[in-house]
Amino acid sequence: MRDIDISEVARLSGVRASALRHYEEKGLIVSIGRRGLRRLYDAEVLERLALIAVGRAAGFSLDEIAGMFGPGGPQIDRQVLADKADEIDATIRKLGAVRDGLRHAAACPAPSHMECPTFRRILRGAVNRGYGRQSSQFGKA
Repeated sequence: MRDIDISEVARLSGVRASALRHYEEKGLIVSIGRRGLRRLYDAEVLERLALIAVGRAAGFSLDEIAGMFGPGGPQIDRQVLADKADEIDATIRKLGAVRDGLRHAAACPAPSHMECPTFRRILRGAVNRGYGRQSSQFGKA
């Protein structure tokens, strides 16, 4: 494999050079030298950046992701992945409820939202139980 400089890594990965330097400071990636003032990386850095991107998309912090990289490659606890998937499922349910509430409010035939019984129930639920725990309140017509 050939060595690639930071600008090419940025171009190929879609990760800004400043983020690459930050990832290096956090120990997520390692440069293998320099060509002039530019950092050089082994081409395998692209796979590691893809893993970082997946981790970030899943909601893991950079520190959590760094903890998953061990000697010899990623060492990812499957229970941590299952727990994160459960967390994402809960977020999807909450966002689905919010979406349904917004759709109801947008289509509600009441003269104003404050006259809509469903919208008023949503507001009461938001005050009584706190926003984000409304999944059963939203979506009921």
